[in-house]
Amino acid sequence: MMIVVNFKNYVSNSRAIELVRKIDIYCNEAILAVPAIDIREIAKNTTLPVFVQHVDYFEPGRATGYLIPEFLKEAGAVGSLLNHSEHKVSFTALKKTIARCHEIGFKLIVCSGTLREIERIKKLKPFAIAFEDPTLVASGKSITTYKTHDVKKFVDLLKGSDVLPLCGAGISSGADVQRAFALDCKGILVSSIVANNPKPEQFLKEIASLHRD
Repeated sequence: MMIVVNFKNYVSNSRAIELVRKIDIYCNEAILAVPAIDIREIAKNTTLPVFVQHVDYFEPGRATGYLIPEFLKEAGAVGSLLNHSEHKVSFTALKKTIARCHEIGFKLIVCSGTLREIERIKKLKPFAIAFEDPTLVASGKSITTYKTHDVKKFVDLLKGSDVLPLCGAGISSGADVQRAFALDCKGILVSSIVANNPKPEQFLKEIASLHRD
């Protein structure tokens, strides 16, 4: 079971480290998708895999303001989210970024909100694709309940490939997570239920207990 926690920009610095410690205690097989500014410090304070929330395809050199995959890797990240509904990129940029990250062994979880786009992305062979309906993000309405048919279609699209199917958007309970796995998703992508929750322990305990089962 892959559990990806997107910190977004809900927390940073000492608050991000505090959240990492809670995740470590209650759900110690999670992947952390953190702000770029916090990669180095978080990587020093956990053995969990650290992903960044975005990466660009540019090479070291004249690329002001872009996130270079080699530099992110040196800082302690092992991968990145890409194309999140809050940070969309063009398909051309997707192709270039996935190719660049393949070159250096930097894993990508590519987000998408449409089955048509997913059909194109799977041919690029990222590490994983996360199906997230943007209308359900941070809504508390789980994609596994409100878009069950589409999640099934998504999983079927990736069958026979090496790309892992994850789903996200609105997942906020152990029951939501159970439905994701019943639909044959290999993992989930969550954010606000953990990163914007003053007491994320209950949800983390729930999903940790599911994992043990």
